[in-house]
Amino acid sequence: MHLAHDPAAPAAEETRFEEFLKTDIRVGTVVAAHDFPEARKPAYRLEIDFGPTIGIRKTSAQIVANYTREELVGRQVAAVVNFPPRQIGPAMSEVLTLGFADEKGEVVLFAPDTPVPNGSRLF
Repeated sequence: MHLAHDPAAPAAEETRFEEFLKTDIRVGTVVAAHDFPEARKPAYRLEIDFGPTIGIRKTSAQIVANYTREELVGRQVAAVVNFPPRQIGPAMSEVLTLGFADEKGEVVLFAPDTPVPNGSRLF
C-alpha cells in the first residue's frame, strides 16, 4: 500500500476540473505559532491571517521537524479553507495547511515563492 506522502504512489483517480474548484485553497500569513504538547505527534498550533474576507483561522500542523515557531510567524502558507472544522485533541482545526513530504517523510510547507495578498485563491 502506498501512502499519500510516498513519491512512488500512483496518481490519484482522475477527477473533473469542476470538482477541483470546490476545494478552496488560499494563502495566509502565520500571525502566531504555539507549542501543542497535547498533540499525539509533535505539532504546533497556528493562527493564520487569510485577509479581511476569511479572517484569522486556527489549525495544528505537524511541522516541528523543519520549522521553529519563530520562523513560522510572518511566513505565508497555503491552506484549504472550506473543510469543516475538525477536533484535534483539545484544539479545533479550522483549515488544512498544505505541504509535501521531504526525503525523511517530514512536512515542507507549500507556499508562494514571492509574497501575495492574504486570501489569494489558488487557481
